[in-house]
Amino acid sequence: MKRLLFSSALLQVKKQETPAAPDAKAAADIEKAGGAVRTLAQNDERLEVSFQLQGASITDKELALIAGLKKVAQLNLARTSVTDEGLRVLSTQPGLTHLHLELTKISDAGLVHLKTLRELEYLNLYGTGVSDAGLSNLSGLTNLKNLYLWQTKVSPEGVKKLKEALPKLAVNVGWDSAAPAKP
Repeated sequence: MKRLLFSSALLQVKKQETPAAPDAKAAADIEKAGGAVRTLAQNDERLEVSFQLQGASITDKELALIAGLKKVAQLNLARTSVTDEGLRVLSTQPGLTHLHLELTKISDAGLVHLKTLRELEYLNLYGTGVSDAGLSNLSGLTNLKNLYLWQTKVSPEGVKKLKEALPKLAVNVGWDSAAPAKP
């Protein structure tokens, strides 16, 4: 009798530790396209989706597949061929906290689609066509903590204006040639 109770309790614990599975069809379609879908942790059903390893072969068509997933928290589109218009699908993921767009062709027009991502904490725009004009779309993202802007068209004045709107934001603009060398 004790063994049965122990087994039942173990089964109950195991069931609680297993995160809810992502939508199986959407996850399979993403993986077929070369992406990867994983839960963030054993006890966290939020998802991490990455297309980075497939690089330029990933387009808006593959990105659109994330609409079939629930609870995407981290999305890596670095080095892909996604476009500004393709970012429209991000509105289906209001819980997105981390977004990698580095080395893509994203411009100011794409940042318009980020306005609804109120949970966004990390945004990497390194090597994109983003300028000061696009930064205004980020001013309402009060949870944004880290922004990477090196090798963009953003000016020091644009960064200053965004930091006035989001004083807790850490902005990394890369190596500053005007900065004195450290001994």
